[in-house]
Amino acid sequence: MLGLGPDRDGFIYIPSSYHPEKPTPLLVLLHGATQSSMLWSRATLAGLFDKPAIIVIAPDSREGTWDLSLGGYGPDVRFIDSALELAFRKCNIDPARIALGGFSDGASYALSLGISNGDLFSALIAFSPGFIMPARRKGTPKIFVAHGTQDQILPIDQASRTIVPELKEAGFDVHYEEFEGPHTVTVKELTTAMRWFVPA
Repeated sequence: MLGLGPDRDGFIYIPSSYHPEKPTPLLVLLHGATQSSMLWSRATLAGLFDKPAIIVIAPDSREGTWDLSLGGYGPDVRFIDSALELAFRKCNIDPARIALGGFSDGASYALSLGISNGDLFSALIAFSPGFIMPARRKGTPKIFVAHGTQDQILPIDQASRTIVPELKEAGFDVHYEEFEGPHTVTVKELTTAMRWFVPA
């Protein structure tokens, strides 16, 4: 556990393949609305971040979803900052390979916050995002987007099929995938995203 919040906290995952003398990529993963960081526990148990080694921070939002959806940036940004500080204290992080990703509301938040902080995040990963609302644009992180064609929560035509062209028109390098399925994160898409972020 992160040990940063008494109720909603989150976890840091340090893979067994991590070597302290080697700078290692870091991935911050954000859950969807009404969810928690445990959304990502299946991926850690499946070893998706072990080869190659990727350190993962999965924080919990302070409320039921991320603060941008509740009125603007604030407590969640501060909590993510604290989690990043923890990771940098505990691990040898490669500053050139830090990614921000998420699912659903977490994906929208990752795109919005990531584009605003592209000098920190070199890559953004969005599984089924619904919108994008950056405070500003800083840097040009590469972007991975995946979305299910049968998504009934955030229909693909109003979401990623609108968001991705806007990102490309703005000059971002976007890798976009559609898969047959509902509003979910599949192991296949997670695996593809990890190999895109840190090629073997």
